[in-house]
Amino acid sequence: MAQLSEKELNMLEDQLGYEEVLAKKYKAYAQATSDPQIKAKCEQIAAAHLNHYEKLAKNLQN
Repeated sequence: MAQLSEKELNMLEDQLGYEEVLAKKYKAYAQATSDPQIKAKCEQIAAAHLNHYEKLAKNLQN
């Protein structure tokens, strides 16, 4: 991977934070609802954001 500029690293750090917050929010939404369809969709969205977070973090480690 090419060397990233400070600006690019800051943007990736921000994106990591966004993905983490969104994963937590959708997990909380899933826990707050009693509707099984909404719960399943929120859990699916939370998992997608967690996946994005993990991929970004992994790429930054390389």
